[in-house]
Amino acid sequence: MITNDGRFAYEAAGDPGATPLIFLHGIGGAARAWRQQVARFSNQFRAIAWDMPGYGGSAPLASVSIAALADALQQFIEQLGATRPILVGHSIGGMIVQKWLAQSSKLARAVVLAQTSPAFGKADGDWQKSFIAARLGPLDRGETMKSLAPSLVRELVGDDPDPKGMELARECMGSVPEASYRAMMLALIGFDQRNSLKDISIPTLLLSGSKDNNAPAPMMAKTATFIPSAEYVELTGAGHLANLERPDAFDEALGRFLNSVATK
Repeated sequence: MITNDGRFAYEAAGDPGATPLIFLHGIGGAARAWRQQVARFSNQFRAIAWDMPGYGGSAPLASVSIAALADALQQFIEQLGATRPILVGHSIGGMIVQKWLAQSSKLARAVVLAQTSPAFGKADGDWQKSFIAARLGPLDRGETMKSLAPSLVRELVGDDPDPKGMELARECMGSVPEASYRAMMLALIGFDQRNSLKDISIPTLLLSGSKDNNAPAPMMAKTATFIPSAEYVELTGAGHLANLERPDAFDEALGRFLNSVATK
């Protein structure tokens, strides 16, 4: 589906009058990476997954930053007419949610920060430089997203991932436009919302994977201590793509949180 202004493509299921539940994918993802969750939660919510700007059928932004992506999210929510949504942000999607919350905290009912971080650290830090170089170097040397997808996905996942989920992860990663992948990687540099964590006043679930090297579980557990009404859940054995690696465990944790929010 496409929004009325033609800017955003998305997948959705469920009663249009139900509480909106909006899923935001990561740098290597797409709306379709959330298909199991959209189907699973559509009986209770209006489940919606966007293609981030520059992905799938969504128009790219003229200039990419987390702030610009947060503005795009607000425009997407307005296009949908989605009031008091629950947002589920994975990886960079979780960063976009944090940035959006800093200016729109009263607009959401609850948020889930899945395998994400409140900061990417110093713009000129050695770790940050090597992280970006490791991901963009192969493209600079002539690889394509399609050729890199199998190894990129393999590095992201934990123990014994679901084969169907891995197939979808590789397909999503291989379909990301190279320009969008590069722009999103660079948008991470300098991201830091740590000072805003204490201002998140709505129910918040932080969901981590014990084998996640990109958003390590100990860092996420610590982040949860700075958010007043946060709950923290760690999925044992999961890497960075928990909703695809261990869809049932992910859905169970998400479902428990959603039920607790719905009864409030």
